Amino acid sequence: MREIPYKIYLEENELPKQWYNVRADMKKKPAPILNPATHQPVTLEELSQIFCEELAKQELDDTTPYIDIPQEIRDFYKMYRPSPLVRAYCLEKKLGTPAHIYYKFEGNNTSGSHKLNSAIAQAYYAKQQGLRGVTTETGAGQWGTALSMACSYFDLDCQVYMVKCSYEQKPFRREVMRTYGAQVTPSPSMNTNVGRKINEEFPGTTGSLGCAISEAVEAAGAQEGYRYVLGSVLTQVLLHQSIIGLETKAALDKYGVKADTIIGCAGGGSNLGGLISPFAGEMLRGEADYDIIAVEPASCPSLTRGKYAYDFCDTGKVCPLAKMYTLGSGYIPSPSHAGGLRYHGMSSVVSELYDQGLLTARSVKQTEVFEAAQTFARIEGILPAPESSHAIRVAIDEALKCKETGEEKNIVFGLTGTGYFDMFAYAKYNDGEMDDYVPTDAEIEKALAKLPVME
Repeated sequence: MREIPYKIYLEENELPKQWYNVRADMKKKPAPILNPATHQPVTLEELSQIFCEELAKQELDDTTPYIDIPQEIRDFYKMYRPSPLVRAYCLEKKLGTPAHIYYKFEGNNTSGSHKLNSAIAQAYYAKQQGLRGVTTETGAGQWGTALSMACSYFDLDCQVYMVKCSYEQKPFRREVMRTYGAQVTPSPSMNTNVGRKINEEFPGTTGSLGCAISEAVEAAGAQEGYRYVLGSVLTQVLLHQSIIGLETKAALDKYGVKADTIIGCAGGGSNLGGLISPFAGEMLRGEADYDIIAVEPASCPSLTRGKYAYDFCDTGKVCPLAKMYTLGSGYIPSPSHAGGLRYHGMSSVVSELYDQGLLTARSVKQTEVFEAAQTFARIEGILPAPESSHAIRVAIDEALKCKETGEEKNIVFGLTGTGYFDMFAYAKYNDGEMDDYVPTDAEIEKALAKLPVME
């Protein structure tokens, strides 16, 4: 086998020309999304009232395995892609493990995360449709930052509803969005009907992604020439993010390396789904086997403690219903939760793969996550995002298991972005003020009790 460098770069001409749609290889498809009024599968016409028409087509397409990436998007990708696959030699040495650790680094762009991969695609299709602008939500701010950058590139108006606790804790992320021309509103706000309703029902709430989604959808519907776009959960987003996994696999293949364990953080599913898609495709086709691990926060454990059921994708219950592992659309994580993995449900694609046993899931407490983040920063020289650090935590745990057993496994994880706008959370950890909130069974049962009744 060829000697493996610290950073494996693909050549520019090796940049994927197509996204991979893992649903095409799934014999048992994810359940269809439903119209919330009729409980019937959503039609293209209905979905096109919310999303750009081409994105609605991608959302409903579960048979086409590869979808061409438009040249204008590929040209934009070339500014920061292909992204490096890094061999964590220093971390391996520090841990004393025989495991080989690799991470796919998605933070080497201005937005600081993988979110730009889908943001530029969604902005492109909005521009092609002749729209004036788009609305969206953002949790920790990575998606809002990426979308504001993409909209600036295509001269589109961008309106972002940012989860209130993040809006207050991450003013610099907010200002990056405004620098790119976005209008940023803390959610829930008093600007929308659903925002006013949520504030009335939950006085003093610090918000959630479900709240922000509801406001963004309402805002898009109230303005002519606008559509709503989403940074995770949707199958169209996982399609765009498949470029992460396609590049990762190509880089490993280039040096004759087969991954044994693949690890990704899991909130709504965009990073995890994008990273694992081509590997899961091989498993579905019977070509290979991998140990895929989804890592979620203990404060928002949809896979490990949620229910696989149809639920609203938003707190205001205006979006279509999706079958997913969910904690209930009314579940609002503790404001002490320091990352962006605050969504109450999981992507329908990831949920179905999990239900079929193609991946496992673990929940981790945030002090353990930040301990891993600090270790990684000191050894590998990159300050990781709190979201990414969930994957780092389990990658370290798996490498230490190899130290005990002597196994030389190849561990691959997704480093979804950098944490330079997350210093409020790092300060909490460094000052010993960070807690480990874990919801009780009663709290989760209360939220799940309000799942929609399906006939």
